[in-house]
Amino acid sequence: MIKNKKMLWIAILLFIVSAVINFPFPHAIPYGETVSGVFNFPIRSANGWHYVGITSFTIFIASIFFLTRSLKKYHMRAFLLALIIAIFAPAMVLSSYQKTLAKGVDAVYYNDEVSNCEFEMVSESTLSGECKLSFENYSSKDVQFTLEFHEDFYFEDDVPMVALMNNKAPYEVDLGGKEKKIINLKTEIDVSNMENHIEGGSASGVNVIIKSGEKMRKL
Repeated sequence: MIKNKKMLWIAILLFIVSAVINFPFPHAIPYGETVSGVFNFPIRSANGWHYVGITSFTIFIASIFFLTRSLKKYHMRAFLLALIIAIFAPAMVLSSYQKTLAKGVDAVYYNDEVSNCEFEMVSESTLSGECKLSFENYSSKDVQFTLEFHEDFYFEDDVPMVALMNNKAPYEVDLGGKEKKIINLKTEIDVSNMENHIEGGSASGVNVIIKSGEKMRKL
């Protein structure tokens, strides 16, 4: 079945590199973006090209090329298996790690899909904000961390929304061992000195930063 072992090992190596680049830990973004940020490599071009994604995809295609060339038959089966592993393996590995070996904030799971914030003006100069954030501690030990909000601005004229909640940040959060709970945060924001600000609205998929000691995760 194997025609060329050298090509097979090259395919495996390239596949692992592609998987590592896309691994969503310790932050919610792929590991490749984290490394790029550390070395000040550009992640996106001015035209919106995502360099890390393009690199990862190119390496993955190269791994498939070498994989199919290394086999005598079952090329399509090998491609489909590699595709399934590439899609599902990172999330499965991360979940297994957090539930078994991770400690402290590394064992904290943040469910951004059910987390949201609501804003409304309560007076001419005061904006009320309330956020409900879902966390789960996979570790059996208690964990304490601070929390603040962040959001990505893709255009210069973007108006801050969830970042307004940082007027009382950092927030203190305590999670017991194996505890899952909704953290409810409320604050009133003085917008009288802001040239542009929201009048109200809601946000889902809220981005947060959690910290414990020197450990920091952007989720």
